Amino acid sequence: MQFPKFKMFSSLLIAVTLLTVSAAMGVAQDKTAAVGSRTVTSGEKLKVKGVVIRRDADTFVVRDANSVDTVVRLDDRSSVKSKGGFLRSGNNYAQTNILRGLNLEIEGRGNASGELVAEKVRFNESDFRVARAVESRAAPLEDRASTTEKKLSAVEENAQRLSGQMDELAAVANTARGGAKAAQETADSAVAGVNSTNERISALDDYEPQSVAAVNFKLGSAVLLPEAKSKLDEIATKAMNAKGYVIEVSGYADTTGSVERNRILSQHRADNVIRYLVENHNIPLRRIVTPYGYGESHPVADNTSKEGRAENRRVEIKLLVNKGLTQPGPNIPARSSGE
Repeated sequence: MQFPKFKMFSSLLIAVTLLTVSAAMGVAQDKTAAVGSRTVTSGEKLKVKGVVIRRDADTFVVRDANSVDTVVRLDDRSSVKSKGGFLRSGNNYAQTNILRGLNLEIEGRGNASGELVAEKVRFNESDFRVARAVESRAAPLEDRASTTEKKLSAVEENAQRLSGQMDELAAVANTARGGAKAAQETADSAVAGVNSTNERISALDDYEPQSVAAVNFKLGSAVLLPEAKSKLDEIATKAMNAKGYVIEVSGYADTTGSVERNRILSQHRADNVIRYLVENHNIPLRRIVTPYGYGESHPVADNTSKEGRAENRRVEIKLLVNKGLTQPGPNIPARSSGE
């Protein structure tokens, strides 16, 4: 039968289409009006089916078949599970596994803000695999803190002020004798400042690695060794001192055993690294990109030797920092008193 393949292909097509539209919207996605939006009455019980079109730290937006958007909020009581599985109880998933393009069902109640507070989130394993395949990297789960908003406001104010200075300089150039050259140089500097400001705004969705580390494991084990814990302590310290960061975790295994066993083992290793960072250093889950176990793929050494296999039994941790917050601000030229 080919119905499951057709269903998975349809889900993949829908997810790719949604992510393509989201990427085209870019930074303006927060300012674009939705086709329709739903306000949930406080205390109202509601069940919604649809596709995730936007993901933030503690909320996500679901669009149903009628193109109506619903803001869903997650809290400590929200249950995230797949459908079916052993005794049809499903598998538990972390809230970070709710990805853009994922088809799901939500049951919950409305809050005072008109949002749907999720009590149950359910989805099919096949839809989850499709969404994870489409999502090249979990959309940057950035904490929109008040400090970041203030910096953005300051950048916009600088752009407006620079625009006003350019108008003034143009008027001075038309009336002042012998000052045309100086006015042009100042105007060029102002344009460069505006361009630099726009580049910083555009870079708010781009991340670059600040620190990379790898921790190794014993044969057939996912237990963290003392040396591994020390490396994770260093990564956590760097992360807490960084601005606009996320942590990417990838698990791997050597070729000992079956391919499926090594895939599961690599996932357990990645999960244990996440658990250590969260429980021992209070790293927020919204700062962690969905961990993934790659199994035997992407070896860094030869699996035919004992030493090579030891290097391949690893988890790689990358500390990624938002480029828009680390770039220097524009150099705004000072105006002389004679202008």
